[in-house]
Amino acid sequence: MAYFLVKSDPGEYGLEELERDRSTTWDGVKNAQALQAIRAMKRGDRVFFYHSGGSSAIVGLAKAASAPRADPKDEKLAIVDLAFAARLDPPVTLAEIKAEAVFATWALVRQSRLSTMAAPPEFVEWMRKRYPKVKI
Repeated sequence: MAYFLVKSDPGEYGLEELERDRSTTWDGVKNAQALQAIRAMKRGDRVFFYHSGGSSAIVGLAKAASAPRADPKDEKLAIVDLAFAARLDPPVTLAEIKAEAVFATWALVRQSRLSTMAAPPEFVEWMRKRYPKVKI
């Protein structure tokens, strides 16, 4: 199983909507590096759900509910279905992540505009320790 992170502005589509809808199609991604991450996802992979636009925190967990596929609106782009998995309470702020030197090279810290990315194994282990009751 691989781990990824997706970012969304909660004013556009937040964790609350994903929880209500139970699943959504992750689309609208145009950045080549972010598309590479989507194309690397496999059904069942875990996805950290990050709220950008003010709150800047990982607020929940989703899973890849499908294999990635070409976006029917633009064959050059890729989409994947995500399903709600869990809320993370309390959320993990970007400031907390930046305070951990081991994450200094992660795209979340270095490339603030990147919307979809792989999550490094060190981060996954760190999150498991923070949330021992959540299946991460």
